[in-house]
Amino acid sequence: MALSRKQAVENPIVMASGVCVHHGDVVALAPTDLSIGSGCALALVGSNGSGKTTLLHLIAGLLQPTAGTIDIVGRVALVAQHQAHHPWMPLSVDEVLRMGRYRGLVHRLKRSDREAIDRAAERLEVAHLRRRAFGALSGGERQRVLVAKAVASGAEVLLLDEPITGLDLPSQARILEVIDEHARSGGTVVFSTHHLGEASRADRVLLMAGCVLADGRPEDVLVPDLLAEAFGGRMVLADGTAVVVDEHHHDHEASFVPADLAAHLDHHGHHHDHDHSHGDDRRGGNR
Repeated sequence: MALSRKQAVENPIVMASGVCVHHGDVVALAPTDLSIGSGCALALVGSNGSGKTTLLHLIAGLLQPTAGTIDIVGRVALVAQHQAHHPWMPLSVDEVLRMGRYRGLVHRLKRSDREAIDRAAERLEVAHLRRRAFGALSGGERQRVLVAKAVASGAEVLLLDEPITGLDLPSQARILEVIDEHARSGGTVVFSTHHLGEASRADRVLLMAGCVLADGRPEDVLVPDLLAEAFGGRMVLADGTAVVVDEHHHDHEASFVPADLAAHLDHHGHHHDHDHSHGDDRRGGNR
C-alpha cells in the first residue's frame, strides 16, 4: 500500500506545485507537490527511472516542467552523478574549486572568494590536492573536490545526485558528514541515493516511483511494504542481513537496510513482488 502526503513546511526554500515532466509519451515525473525548508537534509530514494534525477534537475533549473510551477529561494549548486572530464582540457584541482566562485565570464576572485575556497577544501579534505591535475585523481577524490566546489559556491541549496555511489569508505564518510553539517548550519540538501543506510541519516525521505509514494521521516518511509512498492523488485535476506536488490541499477549493487528494519523484513519473508499496472509510465531515461 502506497502512502503519499505533502509535508507542511514553514518558510519553504523549495516550492513545487503540480510539477510534472513528460518526454514525449513517457511520464518521467507525475504531478508532484513539494516544499522543502531550510535546515533539512532530504533523501530521494527509488530505483532507476523513478524520477530522482528529474526532480533534482527541476530544482537546479536545468529542466523545465511540462506543467506546474517550481520556485527556489537562494542559490543552488548541483553535483551531478556523472561529471564529464575531457583530457584535452586539463584542469587542476584548484581551478575546479575556483569555478565554484565564478559569477560570470569576467570575475576576479576576492579575498572572500579565496577564503570560501580554502574552507571548503579543508572540509572535504582536498586541500593537499590543489596542485594536482583533477583528471589524475581517484573517483573518491574527484567527488570530494566537486562537493567542495559546490560548498565553496556559498549555495543555500546543495543538490547531490548519488553522491557516494562507488566511492571509498573515507570519501563516503566525509561527504555524508558535510551533508549533515550543511543542514545543521541552516542550509538545505537534497540528495538521491540507492543506499538505504545513507537515506536513514536524512531528516526526511521522499520514496519515488515516477511519483512520490511516501514523504516523511526515515523511520516512517523506509519500511518493508513501501520499499517493495517503490523498488518493484525483491527483498532478500543474505547471511541474516536485510538487503534491497534493485535489478535496474546500473551496477546491480545491493543496498543495505538499516539494522532496525531487518527484523521487520524478516517477518515479511524473503520476497515481495508487486504488480504496477501503471509501471510502463515510469520507465524512462531519468534516474
